[in-house]
Amino acid sequence: MKPVPKPLALLAGLAGLCIASSASAAIDWSKVPDKEIVLFYPGQANWEFALTQAEMPGAMLVKQGKSCRNCHEGLEPDMGNDIVAGKPRTLVYADNSVHPPIEPTPIAGKPGTVKINAKFAVEGDQLVARLVLDEGKQPDAHMDPAFATKVAVMFTPSRVADVVRAGCFSACHEDDSTMPHGPAAGAERTMYLGRTRAQLTRFGGGDQLKPPAELEKLRAEGYFFQIMQARLNPGKPAQGATYVLFDKREEVANPVGVDAHYAGGVWTVTMSTALNPGHGLIDFAGGRVFTVAFAVHAGHTARRFHYVSVERTLAIESGKADFVAVRQ
Repeated sequence: MKPVPKPLALLAGLAGLCIASSASAAIDWSKVPDKEIVLFYPGQANWEFALTQAEMPGAMLVKQGKSCRNCHEGLEPDMGNDIVAGKPRTLVYADNSVHPPIEPTPIAGKPGTVKINAKFAVEGDQLVARLVLDEGKQPDAHMDPAFATKVAVMFTPSRVADVVRAGCFSACHEDDSTMPHGPAAGAERTMYLGRTRAQLTRFGGGDQLKPPAELEKLRAEGYFFQIMQARLNPGKPAQGATYVLFDKREEVANPVGVDAHYAGGVWTVTMSTALNPGHGLIDFAGGRVFTVAFAVHAGHTARRFHYVSVERTLAIESGKADFVAVRQ
C-alpha cells in the first residue's frame, strides 16, 4: 500500500517565515465589509463531549447535523465567563439545567471572551485576512515563552461535514494532550480529525489509524482543514505559519505574509496566503465557499488554553456567505 501523501514536506525554517504582506498594502480595507466575531474560552470541551447527551444537552442535535452555531451564537460571553472561571454551566440550556465545570485549572483573572473584527479580500494571487483583535487584559500564563499572542484562521471546504458542524471542535478529542484522557506524561497527541481513526469512542480515537489507502482517499476528497497563523509579540516582527490538520496537526512549508501592529491592547493583523499553493493545500478558487473559524492564544498561553469561535462561512470573490473575499 502506498503511504499517505503529505501536503508538503515539513520545512521548519520556511514554514515559519514571515514575508512582506505586499498584497495587504494594496487593499483599500475601507471598501471591504467586516463582521465582529466573539470568541469564547472553551475549557476541556471536545468532539466526544459534544456528542454525549448526558454532558452536552445539544448532543442529539449535533448528531442530527445541526451546528454549534445553531444554538450557541450570541451566547459566547455567557459560556466563556462561566467556563474560564471553572464555574458550573448554567446559562446556555433551554431547560435551565446545571452542568459540571469543564475547566479544571482556571487561569486567575483571564477574560471569558475576546473580540475580532474580521475582513477578507483577494489581491492578485493572494487571499488576505485583516483581523483587529481586542484581547483585553490578559494575565501571563507562562506557557509559551516565545509568543505573547497567536491568532489563527481555519479554512475547510464546506463539504467536510463534521468540521462544518463544529469547526475546530471536530478535531479536538478527549484523548488529545491536555484533555481528560490524554496520553501519559511525556507523550504527545495533537488534534486530529475523527474519520482518520480506525475507531472513535467516547474517549477518543487513540493512535490506531485507518489503512493508508482509506486515508489517502479521505485526503484526496478534501477531508482536512488548513490553518493560517500569526505569531505576535508587541514591538517585534510578526511571524506567519501554515498548519494542516488531518491525522495530526502538522506545520507545513507554505509561507504566510504577516503585517501586525499593536496599540492600546489591540492588535491589527493582516495575513495572506496563496490562492492556489498546490502541494495538496486548499485551492481558494473564485466562487467556492468555505467554512472558517478563528482562534486566539493570548497571555502566553498554549495548547487548549485559547479562545475559539463558532463556525462561519467565507465565499471567494462572490457568493452567499458570512464573509465574501472581494477582489481588489
